[in-house]
Amino acid sequence: MDAGRPTRDYDEENFPTASLLLARPVRAQVLAFYRFVRTADDIADHPRLGAGQKLAELDAMERALDDPATARREARRLHELGVGTEEARRMLSAFRQDAEKRRYADWAELEDYCTRSADPVGRMLLRLHGEDVAAAGPAADALCTALQILNHLQDLVPDRNALNRIYLPVPWLERAGGEAAFFLPVRAAERRAVLDAALDRVESKLDEAAALPRLLRSRRLATQSAVTIALARRLLARLRAADPVPRRVALTRLDFARAFAGAVFPPPSDAAIVRAAVRRAGSSFARGMAALRGERRRALWAVYAFCRAVDDIADSAMPEPEKRRFLAQWRRKLAAPDCALSRELALARERFALPPAECEAMIAGMETDAADRLRLPDEAALRTYCRQVAGSVGAMAVRIFGAPEAEGFGLALGHTFQLVNILRDIDEDALRERVYLPLDLLAAHGIEGEAPAAEIVRHPRLAEACRPLVERARAGFAEAEAEVARFDQRALLPARVMMWGYRRLLDRLIARGFDGARQPRPRLTATEKLRMAVMALGVAAPQRQRAA
Repeated sequence: MDAGRPTRDYDEENFPTASLLLARPVRAQVLAFYRFVRTADDIADHPRLGAGQKLAELDAMERALDDPATARREARRLHELGVGTEEARRMLSAFRQDAEKRRYADWAELEDYCTRSADPVGRMLLRLHGEDVAAAGPAADALCTALQILNHLQDLVPDRNALNRIYLPVPWLERAGGEAAFFLPVRAAERRAVLDAALDRVESKLDEAAALPRLLRSRRLATQSAVTIALARRLLARLRAADPVPRRVALTRLDFARAFAGAVFPPPSDAAIVRAAVRRAGSSFARGMAALRGERRRALWAVYAFCRAVDDIADSAMPEPEKRRFLAQWRRKLAAPDCALSRELALARERFALPPAECEAMIAGMETDAADRLRLPDEAALRTYCRQVAGSVGAMAVRIFGAPEAEGFGLALGHTFQLVNILRDIDEDALRERVYLPLDLLAAHGIEGEAPAAEIVRHPRLAEACRPLVERARAGFAEAEAEVARFDQRALLPARVMMWGYRRLLDRLIARGFDGARQPRPRLTATEKLRMAVMALGVAAPQRQRAA
């Protein structure tokens, strides 16, 4: 091959490389670095070279990094400009890996590859601009890793066809039936679920990178990083909306124009990023949050977004060991915040004295949900689970509302809400092989709890098994109605709004029944949602209800 002719140039990449945003001397250095690593990458990706030939060529390129008088013009230019030789060495290790490695065992292995194939670019840019690498390095690394994985997901088909190389880990492909099945048109739904799980991981990296423009002293580099983050989020959105297997999904000129135009505005704050995530979720829980203002609403947004983030991990289509790894990462984030959401959550915990143990409890509950097959042995296990995933929210929420003395009320109400969730989601949970009705309760009604979940939800006595939970939820709402009067009514308005909505859902569940021929998942009507919004403004008080 002609190592002097890269397959594409800097302005043909997905994301800005040596853009005109950079100062001319720095841009020349970046271009020299780009052309060296692009040539090396082309060697690793050459379809007609064997692994041995690729490794020999890459070794020769590394030797050129040691020789300022080298005949290799790409390396000689690096020496002339005094740029990037150490970062280039690190990237060469990734290209050597590309020459031989075809499949990945897990996400950690993929991320390790990205630390060598992409992260050195960000580190070099920081160094060239005299930035504090210790302060900005982790955010730059997160951005570079996110960009690399987006490229991999975009190019799944060409990488497989031309190079027999797939960067999406093998156990993730198996969630869609295996590698061959993953690429079949008939497996589009399963493939979509796996791709969305991978894109969730990319989005978490972009949230870690979000602070980068604010950390940089160089306005030029800060602007380029803001543009790059905007383009990455746009490509991520396109990959969520379209399947990259039938046809390649790419950014458009309009995407670039919007990203550059948006760079004139300050980068979004952590609070803005979390607020946008909450609004995208579209949960009815948001109607209760609307009753809050200022820092209280901001704190509740952080708690909600945290709960949603760990719940999305547990519910995703990624392999169980990966779910547990990412949940463990969240434990570390609680101790050392490293992204927009974890920083907002830390701020909420500090301002409203939220017990760290409640966040830990939520993660523990999600570790229960992370199992590929879930059964709860008895009532005690159900109570523990509800305490973790819902009681924790209640305990934190009442503190944010300004009524810490109502912790017992918050714990009990959270438990009641979770019982409604369990009853509402029996069918959907069964698709994930989850059954929250305890085994001893099922056995008492003649239902084999170790049977497949689909058989359990079709059992003719399921309604009888559900009845104790229905009665417990009804009693929980009755107790909450009596208990809430003991506390500051204005402070607990968000809880009262959510009580009203959840009580309506329970009424619909009771009317619908649990006889195996259920109607679609009950939801609040547009009128009811509007009423909750009015209640949250304090214009109309939530009224007491009596379950059907």
